Amino acid sequence: MNYEGDIIRPPSEADAIIIQVTVGCSHNHCTFCGAYKNKSFRVRSDEEIEENIAFAEQYCRRQKRVFLADGDALILSQRRLLKIFSQIKGRLPWVKRLAMYGNAKAIRSKSREELKELKAGGLRRIYMGLESGDDTILAAVRKGETGESMIQAAEQVRAAEIFLSVTFLLGLGGISNSLQHARESGRVLSQMRPNQIAALCLMPLNNTPLGKEYAAGRFRLPDAQAMLLELRELIINLDCDRVQFMANHASNYLPLSGRLMRDKDSMLHKITLALQGNHPLVPEQYRAL
Repeated sequence: MNYEGDIIRPPSEADAIIIQVTVGCSHNHCTFCGAYKNKSFRVRSDEEIEENIAFAEQYCRRQKRVFLADGDALILSQRRLLKIFSQIKGRLPWVKRLAMYGNAKAIRSKSREELKELKAGGLRRIYMGLESGDDTILAAVRKGETGESMIQAAEQVRAAEIFLSVTFLLGLGGISNSLQHARESGRVLSQMRPNQIAALCLMPLNNTPLGKEYAAGRFRLPDAQAMLLELRELIINLDCDRVQFMANHASNYLPLSGRLMRDKDSMLHKITLALQGNHPLVPEQYRAL
C-alpha cells in the first residue's frame, strides 16, 4: 500500500483496509493535535487512489472493512467520494463497510440528502472529534467550532442514519477548567446523541503548541485522580440512551466501557472504587497514544 507519512486510524478500525485518499488534515490548527503537523493538506490523485485500491484487491481479500484516511476524508467533494466508493464496490466486492474521519465543518458541508447518498454508496461510520463542549476551551485550542456547531453536525449524521462515533478529550481544559469542561461536554454530547462516545486522556506532544505550553509550565494537566473526577463528572452529565461509552483507549488510567444509560451507575461505581484506591489504575509507563 502506498502511504504518505504516518497513518492515523481509530482503534476500532485496526482490522480495516486503510486507503489514504487525502494527506493530512484540512483544518490542522488544533493546538493539542500533532498527528498532521508535518503534512500539508492535499487530496491524493486518482492514480494514487486507484493504485491502493488495486493493491487491496490483490492482497486484502480477508478484510471486510475499509477506512478512508487521512484526517478528514469527508471534506472531499461529493462527486469524488462517490467515485471512490464506486471503485471500492467494483473492485473490493467483499467489503461490507466504509468509514472515515469527518470534522464538523466537513459534515455540515454535506446536505442530509448527500449524506444519505454516501450511506447508500457504502459509508457506515463517521468518526468526529468533539474534544470539548465548552466554547471557551474550543476557542483556546483553535478547534474552529462551537458546541452548537458540532450539535448541528451530529444532527446531519443522525438524519442520514450513519453511525456516529465522537471523541472527548479528558484533561483538555487543564486543572482550572476540568469540571466545567466535563459538564459542558456532557451537555453537548447529550444533545448530539451519537452512537458511540470515546473518552481519551490528553497526552501533550512536543510538536504541538499545547505541548510547548505544558513543557513551559503554562498549561497544567490534571493528574490521574483529577482525570477520574473529570471522567465521573462527564458521565454524571450524560443523558443519552442506547449509546456505547468507551474510556478504554491506551491513554486512559481506568479502562471503562458500557452502554448508556443502562450501565451508567456501574461505570460510576467503578470510578468511585478507583478514587478510593480500591481498583487499580493503568501504570504511567503503560499509557500511550
